[in-house]
Amino acid sequence: MRALIRLIQKTYRMVDPSEGSKVLGNVKSLSGLQVITYILPVVILPYLFRILGPDKFGLICFAQAFVQYFMILTDYGFSVSATKEISLCLDDHQRVCEVYASVMTIKIILAFISMLILCAVLYFIPKFRYDWMVYALSFGAVIGNTLFPTWFFQGSESMKYTAKLNIIGEFAYAFGIFLFIHDPNDFLLVPTITSGTMLLTGVLGQYILFRRFRLSFQLPHSKDLQRALKTGWNVFISVVAINAYTTTRIFAVGLLTNNSLTGFYSIAEKIANTVQTFPLYSFTQAIFPRLTHIFHKNKERALHIMEHVQLITVIISLISLPVIFIFTPWLIRLVCGGEYPAAILSLRFLLVSVFFISANAFRVQFLLVCGKTDLYSKIHITMALIGVPLIIIFIHYFSYVGAAMATCIIEGGVFTLTYFTVQKISHFIKLKPLL
Repeated sequence: MRALIRLIQKTYRMVDPSEGSKVLGNVKSLSGLQVITYILPVVILPYLFRILGPDKFGLICFAQAFVQYFMILTDYGFSVSATKEISLCLDDHQRVCEVYASVMTIKIILAFISMLILCAVLYFIPKFRYDWMVYALSFGAVIGNTLFPTWFFQGSESMKYTAKLNIIGEFAYAFGIFLFIHDPNDFLLVPTITSGTMLLTGVLGQYILFRRFRLSFQLPHSKDLQRALKTGWNVFISVVAINAYTTTRIFAVGLLTNNSLTGFYSIAEKIANTVQTFPLYSFTQAIFPRLTHIFHKNKERALHIMEHVQLITVIISLISLPVIFIFTPWLIRLVCGGEYPAAILSLRFLLVSVFFISANAFRVQFLLVCGKTDLYSKIHITMALIGVPLIIIFIHYFSYVGAAMATCIIEGGVFTLTYFTVQKISHFIKLKPLL
């Protein structure tokens, strides 16, 4: 533990005091949000699972996984490309407004296209047509996500707004769930509440942009739209590939099994996702724009910071994950209200994949920082081509546990490919540092 503390102190001394305070301020804001989002699911998940039952709970999770594809489309990789663009032009207000207008115009057009696709799916495919209200109500989350400017707040290193708005949304969601959900017949209110809170935070986010950051919207020129589409393309393809083996897990379980089994698998994945993002998400989101600045000034310094932060993350994972692994049966019993060996086994497999993700998070980010979006895309496209068939085959033979088993293999592959790719880049930077 002392060695870990010394490593953290050494890493902190590698950045300027102003840079360190900025990053820590954003980490503090996001960590406050994550504490809330860490605690609330502990209360809400067991409540929803027991009130709705595994069948209705699984249906809602399946619908959420389905509309997640539309969120990917409307995001179009702007969470990375636009974030980077904003971080590099903060001193040019006119340029900031141009980037904002281009990004929002494309996102709104993609949201409209998504709505048309949804209508076609609900009309032509019987499985979706039968429960069309669940999917239609869940789609409101896509609109809310389209409006919410996380990419802008992250690029301007103003993550306190993201934290505050999401905390408002989380409490509004919890309040709505406990106030209105009392028996299985209330299941349609769950996507309604989810969409409503996301729409609320999306609108408030836009209000902050116009009020606090003095942004103005003018129809963008075609060249600005083309530039935004071009810079976001590689990241978009990568995000599509990543979600081909992440979001698709719940979606594939829902297609190949039934709603009840989907519900049990969703519980395991939601717990694993909470472990994965807390507190890693705070650091990755806070460090990305600052590391981008440092890289443009001193590539070798940025590399050393990344290596130290990644090592810290690995050590923390090696300490925390085994503890959670041991208490997995207790976590499943707490949420589901009983002993479910397959859910316990699924969660344990997913925790192994969480280690690979944590041990790789800042290397993946470094590919984006140094502009290697093509390599970033190739890694995830390769694993998507391997991972999607693997998920389907494993679910066929091992039911929903197979999805968790496949996830371990896939994330291990992503870790391996990213590690050796970044090693090659690191070797080149150390040989020819550009100061």
